[in-house]
Amino acid sequence: MRDAKTPESQIRNAVHLCIDMQNIFAPGGLWETPWMEKVLPTVASIVSRHQDRTIFTRFITPQDPEDRPGQWQVYFRRWRQATRLHLSPSALDLVPALARYVPPARVVDKPAYSAFSNPHLAGTLVEKGIGAVVMTGAETDVCVLSTVLSAVDLGFKVVIVEDALCSSSDVGHDALMTMYRTRFHGQVDLVTAEELEEFWRE
Repeated sequence: MRDAKTPESQIRNAVHLCIDMQNIFAPGGLWETPWMEKVLPTVASIVSRHQDRTIFTRFITPQDPEDRPGQWQVYFRRWRQATRLHLSPSALDLVPALARYVPPARVVDKPAYSAFSNPHLAGTLVEKGIGAVVMTGAETDVCVLSTVLSAVDLGFKVVIVEDALCSSSDVGHDALMTMYRTRFHGQVDLVTAEELEEFWRE
């Protein structure tokens, strides 16, 4: 019987979507994600092996809350210090350990949680014949979650590298791991970084 943690088949025609590994989420950042330091070496190892297949996303905050629609205005009034009017520009940069891989790795900026809130990303992947996305990054239960669900809706196979995710909530992270295992069979696979290298055939 297939191990629940290994993909049903080889991973082919895939890109690595590394979500929001930015200084704002790093230790000392405004939205510090404590696990980031722990998973960063694993993420960097994946990137180093698949540099030209890696797309980094960056969550770009608005200049002013009123620059975003609806409830985003409420959100950024609460987090006004995260708007670009108040935030250091370097806070939105990739952490240095990953920025060094650009290029050949690419960067896609997004205004909301999902990587696919950048309208050009899905079209680019389809044009290149990409059938699967390998997911790492921050945070498990916010931007990664939103990107996973968008990718599923768009028909991509999703492979989540569970030891290359970070969150500020243990409860949220664990709940999402359970949901992926029990609710998305055939659309979402969970693997370790070691298993990824065994199954990913570019």
